[in-house]
Amino acid sequence: MIARVLPNLYRIEVPLPGNPLKALNSYVIKGPGRNLVIDTGMNREECSSVMFSDLKELQVELEETDFFITHMHADHSGLVGTLASPASRVFCSRPDADIIVSTDSWNGVLKGACLNGFPEGELQIALKKHPGYKYAHRGYIEFTTVRDGDSIDIGDYHFRCVETPGHTRGHMCLYDREKKIFVSGDHVLDDITPNISMFVSDEGNPLQDYLASLDKVCRLDIELVLPGHRSLIKDLRKRVEQLKQHHVERAEEILSILAKGEAHAYVVASKMSWDIDCPTWEQFPTPQKWFATGEAIAHLRYLEGEGRVKREIKNNINVFSKA
Repeated sequence: MIARVLPNLYRIEVPLPGNPLKALNSYVIKGPGRNLVIDTGMNREECSSVMFSDLKELQVELEETDFFITHMHADHSGLVGTLASPASRVFCSRPDADIIVSTDSWNGVLKGACLNGFPEGELQIALKKHPGYKYAHRGYIEFTTVRDGDSIDIGDYHFRCVETPGHTRGHMCLYDREKKIFVSGDHVLDDITPNISMFVSDEGNPLQDYLASLDKVCRLDIELVLPGHRSLIKDLRKRVEQLKQHHVERAEEILSILAKGEAHAYVVASKMSWDIDCPTWEQFPTPQKWFATGEAIAHLRYLEGEGRVKREIKNNINVFSKA
């Protein structure tokens, strides 16, 4: 479905069947010389059929179109290799571009999951059912890498790239200061909370990065946020405060779990509250256990960085306890 957001700026709702996110917001900006498509949908037929038909309806020629990928997740990047023409520039941050074209990035993720208590018997199930694995781009892409402060101009739109690490290490947003619009990818969403996960030990402290990135964008003069999913956002600061409060409550919940005894991340995740229609953790679909565990690890790492929990390695598994 196509919706006009602003002059020469359109939103295409790209369906994500069977995914709780429901759809991706792909934004199309038509210029007098070049067009820009921001995020693409997954590498699957349900997404490609909508993108090709809607771009045709908008009279967007792919040979005259560049692409901006906010981050490496497959629902945002999976189709770019199919849509981009040899004349297209594909903008993305270096950290996320490297992961999109990597052939072995999942190996480190699987090892990290084991290190945090995820059952080895479920690892291959989690991988094969993971949408980021199933519907990712396959093959090489020649990226034009962008950094914080870089400019991208399309017609009357003059965007500045804004680095917002957290949801991914290289997550990148776009900001038009004159029009006061902010394309947020998955950095800020309206009625759902961006997943902040961690599996690989050298990823640093993604939740700390995310909270700092929220403060960073709040300093910008923004009247309209164009997120990667669901509804547009008109009050950025109010939504940011809600997101920050959510993570405060998550951290406190984890501390209350650890008050009953030490545990690894998989066990912590099993005791956390989740908005999913399953009465017990054992009935959670394996992919949802995966996302929950990743979020638990990120929060535990954050609390460890604050000195509120401590970590020990026991039987080759990270075990956490209250400091």
